[in-house]
Amino acid sequence: MSKFEIAVVVGSLRRDSFNKKLAKALAMLAPDEMEFRPVEIGDLPLYNQDDDEDQAPAVKRLKSEIEPAHGVLFITPEYNRSVPGVLKNAIDHASRPYGQSVWAGKPAGVIGVSVGAIGTALAQQHLRNTLACLDMPTLGQPEAFIQISEELFDADGGIGEGSREFLQDWVDRYVAWVKQHAAQS
Repeated sequence: MSKFEIAVVVGSLRRDSFNKKLAKALAMLAPDEMEFRPVEIGDLPLYNQDDDEDQAPAVKRLKSEIEPAHGVLFITPEYNRSVPGVLKNAIDHASRPYGQSVWAGKPAGVIGVSVGAIGTALAQQHLRNTLACLDMPTLGQPEAFIQISEELFDADGGIGEGSREFLQDWVDRYVAWVKQHAAQS
């Protein structure tokens, strides 16, 4: 296999999102054999089961971007102690209709950054519950509950010196997780 493709789903639509910045910075820490591909979720209609048999073009595109991926990296902010609605909407769309989920079996990583002292701990826990239902083996350790600081990102958009070792370890563990599951497939 020449490259491992990782679908990157960011649960924030904000132009200057800290989580979008984190997604780009984490991709810089990944080895060359990994290709992190952002997946657009902001153009999806609200999920309605009535549409399962005739899914919107944006939903079909989402599913076509997730399907070939060797893993999925979820990077989420925390809204009201849970995941943003836009992220849950995307997860619901790509899991439907029943029996046609594109999530099943894909190794997942869950991480996020927030202004709060506990980072995105509660949003990540809610997301992990959802991913378990979707049959996505999810990296359990190390957990990464990141609080935004001026030093988190360097001038080039990478991870700053103070957090680089920790987040490099996290990325390395996620890469190993994806490879382990690819070898079992």
